[in-house]
Amino acid sequence: MVSRPAPASALPPGAELPEHAGFWRAALDAVRDPVFVRDPAGALRWANTAGERLAAGAAPEFVNVTETTGKVGTGGVLRPARIGALPGGWQAWTLHEGGGRRRPEDFLAEAGPKLAAARGRHGTARLIAELAAPALGDWVFVLLPTTRGRWEWWSSGAGPPGHGRIRRVPAQAAPVLAGAFAATSRPEVRAVPGSEIDALPSVVAEQFQAHSEVSVTSFGGHDVPGAILIGRRSEPVFGSAQPRAIEGFAEAAGTALANAHRFALQEEATRGLESTLRPSPPAQVEGANFDLWYEPAAGVLGVGGDFYDVLRREDGSAFVVVGDICGKGAEAAALTGRVRHSLAALHLVERDGRTLLRLLNELLIAGGSNRFATLVLGSVAAVESGLDVTLASGGHPAPLVLRRGGGVEEVSVPGTLVGISAQARFAEATTHLDEGDICLLYTDGVTEARNRTESTELFGDERLFTVLESCVGLPAHEVVARLREAVREWLGNSGHDDIAVLAIEAAPRAE
Repeated sequence: MVSRPAPASALPPGAELPEHAGFWRAALDAVRDPVFVRDPAGALRWANTAGERLAAGAAPEFVNVTETTGKVGTGGVLRPARIGALPGGWQAWTLHEGGGRRRPEDFLAEAGPKLAAARGRHGTARLIAELAAPALGDWVFVLLPTTRGRWEWWSSGAGPPGHGRIRRVPAQAAPVLAGAFAATSRPEVRAVPGSEIDALPSVVAEQFQAHSEVSVTSFGGHDVPGAILIGRRSEPVFGSAQPRAIEGFAEAAGTALANAHRFALQEEATRGLESTLRPSPPAQVEGANFDLWYEPAAGVLGVGGDFYDVLRREDGSAFVVVGDICGKGAEAAALTGRVRHSLAALHLVERDGRTLLRLLNELLIAGGSNRFATLVLGSVAAVESGLDVTLASGGHPAPLVLRRGGGVEEVSVPGTLVGISAQARFAEATTHLDEGDICLLYTDGVTEARNRTESTELFGDERLFTVLESCVGLPAHEVVARLREAVREWLGNSGHDDIAVLAIEAAPRAE
C-alpha cells in the first residue's frame, strides 16, 4: 500500500497553525521564488532571501495589472508576479520562479484569453505590448502601418507605456524590419542589426541603446502587416525556448489584431446601416405639433422593425406613417428601410392612403419577402379651425384621439395586413382635431409590453386607455412622457419589443 501525503489544508483535529511572524518568515524564506510582503498602505515591509537577492539593496517597484497579478521592477526590469491577499489588507507579491525559467505554454495560456477579450485596434495593440513586456523582453514596441506612410507604435517596458506615430523607415535602410512587415508566413524571430535600430526615429531607437539583443517578428499569416520589436538586457525568461515563446505569442497577437480589424469593419457597416435606417426628426408643419417615443428592442442595430416618418409636402401638409414590420433584428430593420424609402418616394406622386397601401402591398409580395407589415399612414393638413387628419390602415392598431374637452376616441380604420395577399383591402377615414386635441398613432410594442414580474401579463388596451384618459387636456409631449413612464414602470428591467409612438397635436395658430 502506497502512503500519500495529506493535502496542506488537512490538519489533524484541533490543530492550529502558528500566527506569529517568525513562523511565516521562516517558512517563506525557504521558498525559492522571490516574495515581497506589503502593508495595507502599499509599503514594502519584508522580503524573503530570494527577494532580497533580486532587489540587490534597491527599493523594488510594484505595478498592479489586475487584482491578482502585477509586475515587480528591479534593476530596471519588470517581472510578472502573483498578488496574494493576506489578512488585514496586506499582500504577498510572489515572482514566477524567481523571474527565471517558465514554460512558454504557461505564458501563452495566460495571454491567450486576454488577447481574445481585447477590442479595437488601439486597445489590442496596447495590450500586446503590455503582455509581451517583461515576459519576452525588457522593452517592447508594437509597430503597425498607418496613413501617410507612417508607423503607429505602442510601447511597454520599465517606464510608462507609450503611444505615437513615426516616419516609416525605407526598406533599404532596414531590410530585416521591412521583411517582418511584409511576411505572410508563420512568425519567425530575427535579430535586428544595430544599424537598423540606429535608422529608426529616436523615440524608438533610444529605448534599445542599452539592450544586448533586439529581435523582431511579424504577426503571421493573418493579413495583418506589422511587427513586434523586442529588446532584452538580461538573460531570456524562457531560456532556449525564448524564440518559441515569442513566435507563439506573435501568432496569437496577429489573430487578435485580425479580429479587431474585422470587428471594426462590422461596426462601420453597422453604423452606416443605422444612419440610413434611423428615422429623421419630424418635419415642421404649421398648426401641428409632433411628439415621439421611438425605442427599438435591444440588439446590435439601433433600429428595428417599428418605424415612423413625418414628411412635409410642398403645399404645407404632412405625410405621416407609423408601421411595424413582422419580427425584429437586422432582417426586420432592412425591410423597414425598404418600406420607408418606398413610401417616401410614392407619397410624392400619390396622396390617397388606400392607393399607397395597395402599391406597397404589391411591392412586398413581388419582392418575395416572407414578412408582413402593419401600417397606418395618411395626411395631416391645417384647416381654419385646427387639423384634418386623414388616415388609412393596413392591419394596424386603431389610432386614438384625446379630445381636449374630455374623452378618448378610437378612429375606426379597417384594413388587412400588408404583404400577405394580393387581394388585401384597405379603408380610409378622416378625423378633425380642434386646438389641443391629440391623435395618437402607436405600435403593438406598447400594448404587448410584458409585466416585469409576470411575463404572461401584457400592458394591454385597457391600461393604455386608462393612461390616456388621465392625460386628457395635456400637451402632446406630456402625454407621450406619461405613456412612456407607465410602460417602463410596467416593464421594469425586462426586455421589450420595438416601440414607436407618434402624437399629432393641433397647435395654436401663430397670430
